[in-house]
Amino acid sequence: MVFAFYVLSAITLVAAGGVMVSRNLLHAVLFLILTFVGIAGFFVLLSADFIAMAQVIIYVGAIAVLVLFAVLLTPRAGRDNGETKFAAPAILLGVCIAAVFLFVVNDTAWQTNEVAPDLGAAALGRALLETWVLPFEIASVLLTAALVGAIMLTRSAEEEAEDALA
Repeated sequence: MVFAFYVLSAITLVAAGGVMVSRNLLHAVLFLILTFVGIAGFFVLLSADFIAMAQVIIYVGAIAVLVLFAVLLTPRAGRDNGETKFAAPAILLGVCIAAVFLFVVNDTAWQTNEVAPDLGAAALGRALLETWVLPFEIASVLLTAALVGAIMLTRSAEEEAEDALA
């Protein structure tokens, strides 16, 4: 269990670093998908199988694939990430934030529960459809709007002119 945690941690951190340093936008999206799968692996280690499955379906299956389609189907978009003058300050800020996180993790007295909470699929479904129904619906509308936006980005001027005449 501990070995699996360290392997997943290494894979997830390397993939997240790959997202940051990749100059090819397609490779960055593929690293992002691997990062999402690594996070789903953490949920499996926590015995939250339903949340792990939701992580894979929502993030890998929907958001990452939507970003991948937007990158591949947009003809006018550049496929590479150019150099920026903010790279050095961003790296410095990231190192500072990581140092603060490491200090907090090492300095905190972590408490553990002996009994796992009852978070079954039925309780999660009730929470999504009763307590959290409004944010759940807003997220679905936003994902639909993102899909429509990705389709609109791929349309050429000729297709838009044809639709305007029809």
